[in-house]
Amino acid sequence: MRDLIKKQKGFTIIEVLIVLAIAGLIILIVFLAVPSLQRNSRNTQRKNDISALLGSIQESTNNNNGQLPTRATAADSGKLSFYAIADLEGNLQNAAAVGSVTPTESSIQLNNFSKCPAANPAPGAIAALTMGASPTKRNVTAVYRIETSGASQTICQDL
Repeated sequence: MRDLIKKQKGFTIIEVLIVLAIAGLIILIVFLAVPSLQRNSRNTQRKNDISALLGSIQESTNNNNGQLPTRATAADSGKLSFYAIADLEGNLQNAAAVGSVTPTESSIQLNNFSKCPAANPAPGAIAALTMGASPTKRNVTAVYRIETSGASQTICQDL
């Protein structure tokens, strides 16, 4: 009788291995999902920053009788490290329409006298973004990149 009681105590090696295998699968799934979640979070933050930036330009334009802001330069804030822009004073520097834009990984390019194309390029297409037709001097676009699983994607957003 004592032999039967001793054999029923504890877990068998098979049971322990099954539990470890299940725990390993759960950890693997978490490690595969975390980079994607972080990338999506960074992209959402970028899009929110761009929307806030364009919203500020729109508000300034509305408050100043249609004049674009007199200055649009910014120090390195860690998020928006550099702006490639024209002179956004009353006499805008871009006297002709912007034909193409090629943003870098860490930049936001603000362009007056430009419109976004009908569709954004496919992920990985780092070539210059050909701008849309018939812009006016008051049109402003923001061109930036977001991360995708394989390569970055250029995004253009109109004001």
